[in-house]
Amino acid sequence: MKRIILSVLLGLVLNIAYGQTPTYQLSTHILDVSSGMPATGVTVQLEKLNEKTKAWVYVDKNVTDEQGRIKAFLDQKQQNRGIYKLTFFVKDYFLSKKTDTFYPFVDVVFEIQDNKHYHVPITLSAFGYSTYRGN
Repeated sequence: MKRIILSVLLGLVLNIAYGQTPTYQLSTHILDVSSGMPATGVTVQLEKLNEKTKAWVYVDKNVTDEQGRIKAFLDQKQQNRGIYKLTFFVKDYFLSKKTDTFYPFVDVVFEIQDNKHYHVPITLSAFGYSTYRGN
């Protein structure tokens, strides 16, 4: 009987602990292909297009972690459909590497059409970049 009670209590505690963890619909990642390493410490800004005014509206700003990732854009509990822009401010990253760059920032515009997770990474060098929809 004690095992059953302990199992139920453990299940409740885990459910409460993990049930409170927010989930996010959008993530990004930067890989510096010139070094083969993640680009850490890069500020990335997220904006959403106001379809009526055609103006970009600030949503959030974050900084890439030691793995070059940002996992926490757009709370999954909200309806997030629309056209978005991620701006990767890469000039300071390259300055910290004592490298000249052609791109002070990189804009990536994309559309969220459903409730699925969107991963929008870039591969980056001082004179080029590429993007794709990841998973």
